[in-house]
Amino acid sequence: MNTKQLRQKILDLAIRGKLVLQDPNDEPASVLVEKIRVEKERLIKEKKIKRDKNESFISRGEDKFHYEQFADGTVKRIEDEIPFEIPDNWVWCRVKNIFEINPRNTIDDEVITSFIPMACISDGFSNNYTCQIRKWGDIKKGFTHFQEGDIGIAKITPCFENRKSVVFRALENGYGAGTTELHVLRSILKEISFQYALWFVKTQDFINEGIQSFSGAVGQQRISKEFIEETYFPLPPLSEQYRIVSEIERLFSLIDVVDENKLSLERFIKQTKSKVLDFAIQGKLVLQDPNDESASVLLEKIKNEQKKTGKKIEKIGDNSHYKPFEIPESWVWCKLEYIGNWASGSTPSRSNRKYYQNGTIPWLKTGDLNDNIIEETTEKITEIALKENSMRLNPIGTVLIAMYGATIGKLGLLNIEATTNQACCACIPHEIVSNRYLFYYLKSQKENLQEKAEGGTQPNISKDKIMKYPISIPPLEEQKRIVNQIETIFKTLDSIQNNL
Repeated sequence: MNTKQLRQKILDLAIRGKLVLQDPNDEPASVLVEKIRVEKERLIKEKKIKRDKNESFISRGEDKFHYEQFADGTVKRIEDEIPFEIPDNWVWCRVKNIFEINPRNTIDDEVITSFIPMACISDGFSNNYTCQIRKWGDIKKGFTHFQEGDIGIAKITPCFENRKSVVFRALENGYGAGTTELHVLRSILKEISFQYALWFVKTQDFINEGIQSFSGAVGQQRISKEFIEETYFPLPPLSEQYRIVSEIERLFSLIDVVDENKLSLERFIKQTKSKVLDFAIQGKLVLQDPNDESASVLLEKIKNEQKKTGKKIEKIGDNSHYKPFEIPESWVWCKLEYIGNWASGSTPSRSNRKYYQNGTIPWLKTGDLNDNIIEETTEKITEIALKENSMRLNPIGTVLIAMYGATIGKLGLLNIEATTNQACCACIPHEIVSNRYLFYYLKSQKENLQEKAEGGTQPNISKDKIMKYPISIPPLEEQKRIVNQIETIFKTLDSIQNNL
């Protein structure tokens, strides 16, 4: 059970009367309901709220079953609708029985108030928001109204599922307005714990029921006012409400410590992985073996490969030319361009259907890069697209690196044959370099490569810059030992993180 599930369980117990002990000296919730009904009648008489034509109240008969009595005098047995068992001194209500839904404020236009867009409301199990300061006259039209102590519930997906709900407190002059994507609950009887009500709307039960009631187009689905009104609300005695809130807050504060320690450990694991890679590329992770064939021999093989292509060879293996850091004597420095065959891809015209329709060739974009093994891509192209756009089909084992925007330095290691778009640079390593060593080397250099990016809103690092970048090369057998040690350590760290 993770901490999110633990919080869910605590709220689940709370609304079922299982989080704190019941006190037989508490005034039963049935008395509280009667006080609410009296207060509602007073507000109706003073024309502060309107009478609900569909008003009802829930009671328990002598047979212990639940019944709902409506304004027209009809009575309905609702035992099968009751969500779960609650203690005897609790009662079931509809939300509309104890809260005014989406009320409006009537205040002077010159009053300074709080303005709260959806982005200013925190999600999850928090109860936080930030606000802007506005005159009431500027925000009273076209926005949702609320006042001190009201509860705001996001009604649109995914904000609803993400628990964007809050108690409005410390509002400017006690009033505010904000996003139209809120339903607002205002307690009819001010003594009711608004914090208990907030925890109720953050329960998984409430979220699940809301999702089942969604209406509207995909991506713009919402819970309705009717859903809020008709939701069954488990009402404890007033004193118990406050004990429940106090216990929830005590337990959540302990979980906050666990979460903070978890974040600290996650940061430590990330830093440890980074340090492991630093040691690896400097020859400090595994012991050197004097029996290994020196990397200088590998360079001679590189030179021979380059002579075959007719390319000019620029100081391959001259340590004095690069030297970003010290390396063992059996290692050498080299530019990335000499250790493999580099190429970027392209994007076949989207207007040409024959390039994509019924495509079978994996076509990789930077969004498919996962800093891990690539097993599939989100899109495929056709043989015609591959041929007519002069694209390279990269073999299994190819190392990929992103060159554009926020994804610069993101990596992938192909376990399938695939081509790429122009934002990806692909290297088919020569036999003298382990593709996994190259992968981890590039991973260790991500920040350095990002610093070399140029451009405004869409910075990029060119293929040429990547190819000119230096790499420290160990003997081939040592490369294998390094990769094995990196992956052994990373596996242990991942296991720790997955069990947090």
